Amino acid sequence: DLCFLLLLIHPYLLTKLSFLPPAWCYHKPSCNDTTWPTIAAKYCSGTRQSPINIVSASAELNANLTEFTFQNYGDTSILKKILNTGKTVKVSLGSGVSISGGDLSEAYDSLQFHLHWGNGSSIPGSEHTVDGKRYPMELHIVNSKSTFNGNTTLAVKDSTGLAALGFFIEVRGQPASWNTLTSYLANIRNRGDSVSIAPGISLDDLLVGVDRSQYYRYLGSLTTPNCNEAVVWTVFKDSIKVSKDLVRPGHPERHPAWVLGLINARIPGGQRSLACISSRIATVIQVTLERSKEP
Repeated sequence: DLCFLLLLIHPYLLTKLSFLPPAWCYHKPSCNDTTWPTIAAKYCSGTRQSPINIVSASAELNANLTEFTFQNYGDTSILKKILNTGKTVKVSLGSGVSISGGDLSEAYDSLQFHLHWGNGSSIPGSEHTVDGKRYPMELHIVNSKSTFNGNTTLAVKDSTGLAALGFFIEVRGQPASWNTLTSYLANIRNRGDSVSIAPGISLDDLLVGVDRSQYYRYLGSLTTPNCNEAVVWTVFKDSIKVSKDLVRPGHPERHPAWVLGLINARIPGGQRSLACISSRIATVIQVTLERSKEP
């Protein structure tokens, strides 16, 4: 009968539900980052969590940090799809894009990039900070060891399985590539909406003006649950320069906060105790690449 059928299905449902991602958010007290150690206890209360505040005076020079090689970052057909995930705006990349060098153990495939932002005015949105300074936005390019063939489920089980490239975004320029990219936002206003990106924009176009030989390096984590401590973080010193309208939305349809109706930055340390924040910074070895001087 029906009751017997439900009894048979019930354990199956419990098994399936156990694999659902944890419910989390950025700002509601019931699910913000103060609750993440409970939601994803294995890592979100770990010892190498991200983001961090980078203290430039404490950064140590590391001769092993060389310049990166960016494979196919100039390909103008590599940006495939832009998606509203409900938490961020994510752009998926085609195959054949990768990074190597920079003291990485092997080549890493570039899989996607996404954005973190504030409200465009009083609340800046970068996740990392430098000497306590937060920028209006931050771009993260997510890369996975090539040996995993894009399988991030395997990558997050490796302590260096992922390599994230972090770029601060601020107001100072008028790059046409960013105007083109953000023009797609009006078409993805609802969670799950996605549209294809027409050829014409490359990753190099979006990173124009950034000196990619100057960066900070530390071992950290994903900045959202499950907060897996599997990320080699590279945070570039130079920022991406975009127009005022993209950061302070005089035209709100060009700003991600208008599309998703939320601010999606995990503030370094969140509302955790000052002692916890201080110990995290003190135990992180932060290193920066210094370009060798010509004789």
